Amino acid sequence: MTTTPIKIAHFSDLHVLDLEGVPFARFLNKRITGYANLRFKRNHKHRGSYVGAIAREVTVAGIDHVVITGDVTNLALESEFEAARTLLEKDLGLDPHNVTIVPGNHDLYTRGSLTSKRFSTYFGAYMKSDLPELAVDVGVGMFPVVKLRGPAAFIGLSSAVPRLPLVAAGKLGRAQLDALGRVLDHPDVKRRTPVIALHHPAHNPASRVKAYMEGLHDAAALLRHIETLSRGLLLHGHLHTRLHRTHRTPTGHVHAVGATSASLHHDDEARMAGFNVYEIDGAGHVKDVAAHVYDSEKERFHIESVPKHV
Repeated sequence: MTTTPIKIAHFSDLHVLDLEGVPFARFLNKRITGYANLRFKRNHKHRGSYVGAIAREVTVAGIDHVVITGDVTNLALESEFEAARTLLEKDLGLDPHNVTIVPGNHDLYTRGSLTSKRFSTYFGAYMKSDLPELAVDVGVGMFPVVKLRGPAAFIGLSSAVPRLPLVAAGKLGRAQLDALGRVLDHPDVKRRTPVIALHHPAHNPASRVKAYMEGLHDAAALLRHIETLSRGLLLHGHLHTRLHRTHRTPTGHVHAVGATSASLHHDDEARMAGFNVYEIDGAGHVKDVAAHVYDSEKERFHIESVPKHV
């Protein structure tokens, strides 16, 4: 299949914070630990203005499709979802047709945010799949969400599940993984390059404790599906750092690439706010993986390579 090349922007972990008008009673649950973290640890590190700068830069960078890999909000409050949706509609300005967005663990911070389907309520326009018959209900919405665009097949997965305080682990679940298998076998997907998006990375920490607390509990099952591919992108966030791994498969390889937090201020360029850019040529080959890193002093971006990890 030969078609027009596509240029993809990828950012993650916006952690949009909006507590205006939120009654104290809304914090008498898991949010109390999240609020304490924001108040005493995170607040000085995450800056909403950086997210706006990224959105403006994406609009002038010749991007065809945007992938956002979760943690759009901080505490899964309605005010935060509203602010995040406004950012997408007004600042980013792309048609929902050209945006793939998946939830992160912060977007399902409480069980109430799951049962009310808050994520899909606010971002339903961005979750319309070209292969809806292959999606399954995973609680937060219908996944996988598939968007067939030129040489790429964007496949959004939900790894977000409500957890106890201080636990940030994810899980796809058997039903969604089986659905992913059916999506990858679909002829309209097989003739394109898969771009799989989820919040949690498929590579878990070496420590069993950290993997249980922060990792993707069915990462091995996801990687078994990746083994069937000859090429593709596996995009994630969650770690608040840029990294580029190569998953070798029997017939080729898949680029597994993480984006840092779009709002994070950090001295390490691998962690400083920004977005990644990928280019897939008309024949479906991944031709470029680069990071656009924000310089807060000069208020502009510079291009760097994404650090490679073995």
